[in-house]
Amino acid sequence: MRIDNRNIKNTIISIYFLLVATAILLATVFKSFNFFESSSIYIIIGLLIAVVIVHFVARYFEYDSDGAKIVITNSGLIVTEYLNYREKKLDIVKRKLIGFKISNYLFYRALIIVIEQKDGTLLKERFNITLLKRRKLKYVKQSLRKIIKENLKHKEV
Repeated sequence: MRIDNRNIKNTIISIYFLLVATAILLATVFKSFNFFESSSIYIIIGLLIAVVIVHFVARYFEYDSDGAKIVITNSGLIVTEYLNYREKKLDIVKRKLIGFKISNYLFYRALIIVIEQKDGTLLKERFNITLLKRRKLKYVKQSLRKIIKENLKHKEV
């Protein structure tokens, strides 16, 4: 099963553009008309914080469980064709999957995958799934549950 959130890219680029344009507009308006002299810095800082939040939340997510391996990819949405500095990729055999958990925070949602390593220790990998739609998240959960169920069946035999 292949699932991704590539259709959200245009929305995120538009949000970036609006935030940057608003910051530039407010900076010039406040400077030229001397409106809100004391609070203009707070508005600029608020917009900067909004840009930072969007930057950390905006991640591309791809899940592929076709074949004998599970491939999960997280990467940034902006400038990824030229500089892929935020990419995180997990490529594991299905039988190594032990469990998963989805954590919901205020502005962030994470998929935590638990993997059994060769020496028997457990490894947790975290992926950003904030921008994954609810229906697609349901399909990822369904696929992971099915794989875990098959793994438990094979361990019992």
